[in-house]
Amino acid sequence: MKRLYLDVCCYCRPFDDQTQERIRLEAEAVLLILNRCQKGIWELMGSDVIDFEISKIRDPIKKYKVESLYSIHTCKVKVDDRIHLRAKKLQRMRFKALDALHIACAEAGKADVMLTTDEDLIKRASKSVLNVDVKNPCVWLLEVL
Repeated sequence: MKRLYLDVCCYCRPFDDQTQERIRLEAEAVLLILNRCQKGIWELMGSDVIDFEISKIRDPIKKYKVESLYSIHTCKVKVDDRIHLRAKKLQRMRFKALDALHIACAEAGKADVMLTTDEDLIKRASKSVLNVDVKNPCVWLLEVL
């Protein structure tokens, strides 16, 4: 069974401006992926970092909707010293702090893929040696289906 780690931009994507085609496609891909996770076809991972980032969403309605999507995760990575050390190393590789923590959590949880809609993160990850693939949900879904 594939283990998936989605960063918070994926959980937010279905609630972003759907008039842009790219956003609409990514939202559909995220919802298809989450549907397969909910059916037990794939395993969805959570983390303390995702919890933290969702807690910072200011719009209470969007926060509730994002929490609802995220609530189907079946395992959770707790941030520990090992994850903090890995995240520091990733920051030295020029990853932003939260991105580094997400990657470190995905690696620690042995995710098959970390999905994100952040193109800068995907580009940086493609040029780095990581222990997890970092992909756009549309691209990844097309690859696995």
